Amino acid sequence: MPHPKRKISNQRRDKRRTHDKAESPTFALCSNCGAPVLYHRVCPECGYYRGKQAIEKSAAE
Repeated sequence: MPHPKRKISNQRRDKRRTHDKAESPTFALCSNCGAPVLYHRVCPECGYYRGKQAIEKSAAE
């Protein structure tokens, strides 16, 4: 197995890893109830997606 001839410096290693950071998810506000919702997902509070009711949410919940 080949091995590296020289040690990779910390600066060179860290420059390569600059794009490997975790990003926080982007939230939107539900157009029906105003709750924060992840993009392209049904609102967990009211069950609406893009202005239409996608799932039935009972009043007991």
